Amino acid sequence: MLVLAACSNAQSPKESSHSTEVEAPVANVAVELENPKLQSIYNNYVILKDALVASDYAPAKAAAASLEKQLSGYEGCENTSLIAKKISESKDLAAQRKEFTYLSSDVIALFSHATLKKGSIYVEHCPMANKGDGGSWLSSEKKIQNPYYGDEMMECGSVTDEFKVSI
Repeated sequence: MLVLAACSNAQSPKESSHSTEVEAPVANVAVELENPKLQSIYNNYVILKDALVASDYAPAKAAAASLEKQLSGYEGCENTSLIAKKISESKDLAAQRKEFTYLSSDVIALFSHATLKKGSIYVEHCPMANKGDGGSWLSSEKKIQNPYYGDEMMECGSVTDEFKVSI
């Protein structure tokens, strides 16, 4: 719970000078955030989530490594970056998915405070993930694409919250 609070309080742009290169084109993400560093974190989170949906270990490992660098450079998210590091160093998909649960909890808290310029961020939850303990994740679309089970249970889950543009 302490890690959750640490990253969720990261509202100021007092980040260090770590690289914030976007790993995928912004056009692939239907969400536009006001803060460019948060945009980069979100884009790489989505790359990681999509790699887990596809049960693709190597791209998940690479996305987690990029996410680690970005989170470590965003004030208040240093502990969350350690979770991303664990994902990048995991030996298999099962370990990556387990750590993804903790990463998602922190990142959900972080983006609940973000200012969106375009689109919506959906919080989705699978009650069966993690041996019945459940697991949540963020998505740019309502359609459920479960990162905890991939093809085994692709559509298991539901939208539990939505972060959208404030008027």
